[in-house]
Amino acid sequence: MTPVRVMLVEDSLVVRELLRHIVSRDPRLEIVAAVASGEEALDKLRTVRPDVISMDIRLPGIDGLETTRRIMAEQPTPIVVVADSVEDSSLRISMNALRAGALSVVEKPVATTHAGYEAVAGEICTQLRIMAQVPVIRRRPIGTEWAGRTAPVAQATPVEIPGQAPSLLGIGASTGGPPALARVIGALPKDFPLPVLVVQHMGPAFMDGFASWLDSVVTLPVGLARDGERAEPGRVYVAPGDRHLEIGSNRVLRVIDAAPVSGQRPAATILFRSMARQAGAAGIGVLLTGMGEDGAAGLADMHRAGAQTVAEHESTAVVYGMPAAAVRLGAARSVLPLDRIADHVLRLVEPGARP
Repeated sequence: MTPVRVMLVEDSLVVRELLRHIVSRDPRLEIVAAVASGEEALDKLRTVRPDVISMDIRLPGIDGLETTRRIMAEQPTPIVVVADSVEDSSLRISMNALRAGALSVVEKPVATTHAGYEAVAGEICTQLRIMAQVPVIRRRPIGTEWAGRTAPVAQATPVEIPGQAPSLLGIGASTGGPPALARVIGALPKDFPLPVLVVQHMGPAFMDGFASWLDSVVTLPVGLARDGERAEPGRVYVAPGDRHLEIGSNRVLRVIDAAPVSGQRPAATILFRSMARQAGAAGIGVLLTGMGEDGAAGLADMHRAGAQTVAEHESTAVVYGMPAAAVRLGAARSVLPLDRIADHVLRLVEPGARP
């Protein structure tokens, strides 16, 4: 098997050598370049043509965010952001790098003697291997990523819900999820009448930063879900790191430490199944871009309960894995490109409207 070609972009010599050591231990990975700046990365990119890039965010000259933007505009290549999980400024730039086209964010290694070193090292190698397989596209400025691509006609199967109106919105996402969530939730008005529950696959160290970032780019208030709190209309509740999120009776949130589902914790399937039980036909479930099949089985449960279910269309999904699994199961009543999902949700919740 041909090893995955990796470019390391890291300004700290100590961290760069540590990353070189980590990546070199994995025979499935091969380092083809290790550079200290965004300018060097852009210059080397044209000649070494890596399969995946490990990107530092705090760089001299042009930072990792701008470097990501230029790479995705000029020579699209899968990018894994390697960031300090405790620095607010780094976290914010990291989330914006995901919005600019990076695929995932992982924790920066500290030292071989650090207690969590092996777990961090393993996650870095895993993400580099996985993300190298993701087909990426040339990115335009935010808001026009899909310009020039043919948007499909909405595929929908109407369902009657006598005497009921939607009461709860749940959204699941994985790879490519942060910008997709920002797009969908950002299009909801400040008087949106439903609670919004979100499962986004991301390393536990980054969930606080992700929730804060999402709160800064959308109108609705966003925070990490807390066990026992009541889900209120017009608020967004994000599943915390390494914990499942469920909705209980009387809209009370449950944050639980159950086993992973489809290798994921939090898992969208756990959230959607709880919505099927508690909201029935009054739920709306949305499954966005992501690798794997998480969420599909839960969306199918919602479909059987009479809920409105939506899967993102292949034409806009960064990774058409989770939505595709939902489509294969017949779990999605509507299959829509990203920019049409919020409008569809708003039509469903209009007073007196029925699907």
